[in-house]
Amino acid sequence: MRSAAATLLLALAACEAPAPPPALTAEVPAAAPAAPEDPPAVEGFTPEEVRAFLKLSPLPEPPLDPTNRFSGDPGAARLGQFVFFDPRFSSSGKVSCATCHVPEQSFTDGKHFGEGAAVLERHTPSLWNVAYNRWFFWDGRADSLWAQALAPVEEPREHGISRLAVAHTLYDDADLRRAYEEVFGPLPELGDVARFPPAGRPLPDTAQPDARAWDGMAPEDRSAVDRVFANFGKALGAYERLLVSRAAPFDEFVAAVRAGKLYEQLALTPGARHGLKLFVGEARCVLCHSGPNFTDKEFHDNRVGPLLGGTRLDAGRYDGIPRVQADPFNGLGAFSDAPEGEAEAKVRYLLRAGHNWSEFKTPSLRNVVLTSPYMHQGQLATLDDVLQHYNTLEHAVPSHHQGERTLVALNLSADELADLREFLESLTDARLAPELLAQPPTPYLP
Repeated sequence: MRSAAATLLLALAACEAPAPPPALTAEVPAAAPAAPEDPPAVEGFTPEEVRAFLKLSPLPEPPLDPTNRFSGDPGAARLGQFVFFDPRFSSSGKVSCATCHVPEQSFTDGKHFGEGAAVLERHTPSLWNVAYNRWFFWDGRADSLWAQALAPVEEPREHGISRLAVAHTLYDDADLRRAYEEVFGPLPELGDVARFPPAGRPLPDTAQPDARAWDGMAPEDRSAVDRVFANFGKALGAYERLLVSRAAPFDEFVAAVRAGKLYEQLALTPGARHGLKLFVGEARCVLCHSGPNFTDKEFHDNRVGPLLGGTRLDAGRYDGIPRVQADPFNGLGAFSDAPEGEAEAKVRYLLRAGHNWSEFKTPSLRNVVLTSPYMHQGQLATLDDVLQHYNTLEHAVPSHHQGERTLVALNLSADELADLREFLESLTDARLAPELLAQPPTPYLP
């Protein structure tokens, strides 16, 4: 199947001027045009398959978050980038966001389980294209990028620092204070430690020191600290919104198809073209990995057993639903900049059902070859292991959703699996401006 398509493509391309393929830094449209009813003819693809893959590119500009009015603010992004790499925002002074989300490792850490102050129970997901997500964490227990950024800060096994300590760190450092106040306005008078203890946060166990300090504060002072903490998350969200991958070889191929440029269609190899045909067709990958970010933004049971074996005890989405609804920093809460409309409905009307047990978020496939191991515990070491799982379901565990019919063994040949992998490799674009990959010299704009 490869040879016929490749031969015709090369023959037609030879009729055009022998210019080199365009650089992958070519401008990508801001929004994906709708797939036409009469799509262009592409050798080796049916019209239905062409319409299907045209829906997968281009990826539009990262959206602004209505619950975070600072999500597109350059000053907020600069502050967020600075604190992303700053280990002072941890109890040990050794853990930063970049400890687990390592830029040189595609914003993950290559481990089965994330590890900050202690080892966690889930794999660290990459931060590529997180601005396009609808839900955050593997179980969707946060509904915005800024709310997600706050949870690891107070998690004892990650940063392990309290929101009061975060506020004091911002207040006590002249550069951080300047950067914060240039974006968000004046900080509270945190120098008054009688009103604002050095550390404290709300906890179910009110006997703990952090809880006692927090409960001893006036309600209006607690609210002021919560606001600072929320803004801290909004700055991190503004930075992470910039971590975008959207100009891969596949995107060059789709742009060439739309423009009718045959030579530029060589951005996709013959094997990758066949893999794409499988992806939108026989392999049915597109059922869950849909849209320009290659995810349906929802949750599924992929029937991969726990890394260490035994019964599946991680409830996944089943526990994530009540947690996002109870989060005081969710989209309908007091610190949201758009607490009504879509953000409110998204959280308020969530329904939890038994089949949500062990459902986990569908990850994006952009840069997927760079983010091993895979699944919520890194159970599958390589991309080939992932493809083999879906191909045979040989070691799949029983599903909690008895009506689930999406996940069926693919039964592809070895050559077909190789082509599918080659297509997934074509979704790679790990380039960012170098200045986004490290802590800037100052937390404020020059």
